[in-house]
Amino acid sequence: MDSALVIGGTRFIGRHLVVDLLDHEYDVTIFNRGTRENPFADDDRVDHVEGDRTNDTALEAAATTVDPDAVFDCVAYHPKDVRAATRLFADCEAYVYVSSGAAYGHEELPKREGETPLHSCTTEQATDDSAESYGNRKAEGDRAVFAAADDGVRAMAVRPPIVYGPHDYTERLDWWIDRVNRFDRVVVPGDGTNVWHRVYVEDVASALRIVAERGTAGEAYNVGDRRLVTLEEMVALIGETLATEVEIVHAGPRELATGDIGLEDYPLYRAYPHVLSTAKLAALGWESTPLEEAMARAVDDHLESDRDGDGNGPDHEAEERVLRVLETL
Repeated sequence: MDSALVIGGTRFIGRHLVVDLLDHEYDVTIFNRGTRENPFADDDRVDHVEGDRTNDTALEAAATTVDPDAVFDCVAYHPKDVRAATRLFADCEAYVYVSSGAAYGHEELPKREGETPLHSCTTEQATDDSAESYGNRKAEGDRAVFAAADDGVRAMAVRPPIVYGPHDYTERLDWWIDRVNRFDRVVVPGDGTNVWHRVYVEDVASALRIVAERGTAGEAYNVGDRRLVTLEEMVALIGETLATEVEIVHAGPRELATGDIGLEDYPLYRAYPHVLSTAKLAALGWESTPLEEAMARAVDDHLESDRDGDGNGPDHEAEERVLRVLETL
């Protein structure tokens, strides 16, 4: 494959995907509405076609204009988007849909492709835009990929969990980096052993390309850091990366309640472990960036940005009330 169309391509996963494709000598075109700053505006290696991917006519025009070998769908949030794209790009060598680990509908350790059941999706959920239906919609998008493959389209899905790294607009990890960077004592909810699988964004980008090149039609592939860490270990790693001393203070539900804080108020906290098996993707030759290296890049990007994650977690004043209570125990 020599040419690629990235639907999206300017914000986070798509942005890193474009860089990865360029590094592997693809001719790249991005297709989006042009409402966000284009980091590749001055790069003559990247063409830009403007249009709304939810408009089938605009998407069809892009398919005709670009005629790509591979299509990477980074901004398909509704099943109808996937069905339209797999129909319009049916003759391409590969169509890869960015799904999500949230598509899984059962709590299993680990969650495996083809074994762990996916969420169901009602008609109402399929057209909803709320966070509550996100996993349902992603699961239905996966089923659209499988249906397209049954019709002869080389369509595949990649399922990342929480994605972090440079240009992360969600700022979930930024909240924790900011805490460790500014304060000597950091409150960690619960006992710190919570595990929510995460994945470095450049590894998602390479996974998408590798699946396009080597994946099997009709298959989904989990992607995630090969080395998992607990929430406490993540905070400690941030401290090591920043070369700063950090005291981790555990606080359970009763202690947090003194600051009117709940466990789930903390970003990257999840009551039940969320772990994806990545063996299937690794069998294609994909490799994960060493965790220390990935965190160093994420921290460097945070320090160079104006992101602080504010609003993603509890106010520090509320945490101070919790810390004062813990000091009396």
